[in-house]
Amino acid sequence: MRYSHKLSDAVHILAYISICQDSDLSSATIAASVESNPALVRRLMGALRRGGLLATQQGSATPKLSREPAAITLLAIYQAVEDDGNLLHVDDKTNPNCVVGGNIQDTLREAYAEVQTAAEAQMKEITLARLIGDILAREQAKNK
Repeated sequence: MRYSHKLSDAVHILAYISICQDSDLSSATIAASVESNPALVRRLMGALRRGGLLATQQGSATPKLSREPAAITLLAIYQAVEDDGNLLHVDDKTNPNCVVGGNIQDTLREAYAEVQTAAEAQMKEITLARLIGDILAREQAKNK
């Protein structure tokens, strides 16, 4: 199973832009923090811009959050960067002639819909401000 890091990387990018707003905000510098490549950072920043979370200017390394961090939820970030909004996916290749294989997809779709609803409700409660606060508190604790 492949895991997507888009959400983690997108949160990282937004937090970096907020915390380091008076520093170099080029995609290369942000990519060094993410330990990724500048092209990936630019793609994610484009998705965040299209999602209404980030303001950028072509040719200028001056990205800014489009909203206050307290107004940006984890769900909004997730929806901006993930192509398929579903957290869980059903295997559609099962044997329709089997009692399990013929019924598992619909059973799991209902269960996964419940999980999706609960996860989205929780993601609405977590803000970028909260995550930034935690990052800064951890950094401060390290420096004591």
